[in-house]
Amino acid sequence: MTDSQTHLVFVALADPTRRLLFEQLCQEGSGTATSFAARLPITRQAVTKHLTILVEAGLVVVHEAGRERRYMPHPEALQSVTTWIAAIEARWDHRLAALRSYLLDEPRTPSTPEEENATMASQKERIDEHDPND
Repeated sequence: MTDSQTHLVFVALADPTRRLLFEQLCQEGSGTATSFAARLPITRQAVTKHLTILVEAGLVVVHEAGRERRYMPHPEALQSVTTWIAAIEARWDHRLAALRSYLLDEPRTPSTPEEENATMASQKERIDEHDPND
């Protein structure tokens, strides 16, 4: 997916009704706007609007059979989002591991304000060294 497609996925999943629809589609395998409207406290038109946004994001595909439009989940569209989240998580894990290592290696506390400032600068420098993405 492109960056704009990833943005559409985030926008689509930002709404609780769309998350609910997507979750139900994933559980059931498919559904129609009419079937969802019968179970939810919103109109069929509102359901259709939400499903259209999910389709635009690539999270749902539509299969037409006669007059019926059946919506099916396409969870593979979540891959770019999960990849992005995993990259962020890895960066933070790396930084937190560096901080933990530093804190376990140097338990000495500074005795003067000058030493405290120097220690804080050294800590930041050491943490930043371990993060190649900064």
